[in-house]
Amino acid sequence: MRGFERTSKMLGARIRKAGESRGFAVSRLITHWHEVAGDAVAQICRPVEVSYGRGGFGATLTLLTTGANAPMLEMQKEQIREKVNAVYGYAAISRIRLTQTAPTGFSEGQAQFQPREREAEKAPDPEIQTKAHATTEGVQDDRLRAALEALAANVYTRNASKT
Repeated sequence: MRGFERTSKMLGARIRKAGESRGFAVSRLITHWHEVAGDAVAQICRPVEVSYGRGGFGATLTLLTTGANAPMLEMQKEQIREKVNAVYGYAAISRIRLTQTAPTGFSEGQAQFQPREREAEKAPDPEIQTKAHATTEGVQDDRLRAALEALAANVYTRNASKT
């Protein structure tokens, strides 16, 4: 080739392959989502997957949104479906399913699951703490010693509860 190539020409096959792996026969649905759905809808949701039924027709489009925006999108499903089918050129999408995620973003951390907070942390047994400290006495690195000490305390606590 001579000179420069258009980026769309170079990436077209890769985008199509990535889209088809998620069920998007028309990659334009992903790449031009703002134009397809409109700016107001595109700012609060993203297309995630198109899944096809056994009969071939009647695909389901899955949209990713936040919990607060889901009721608003629920009321606009029919309009979104009509716009998406206009891109396909026929009634390819028969249902739209909404899936919700955390409000931090669509790619950063879609769902933030925090471990349950423990109601009451027991105070560590002083005898186990001294035993764990004695076990890690020869370690020079402070961070490593602290980590090993915590591990030893957990092991000694678990062994004490088994007996």
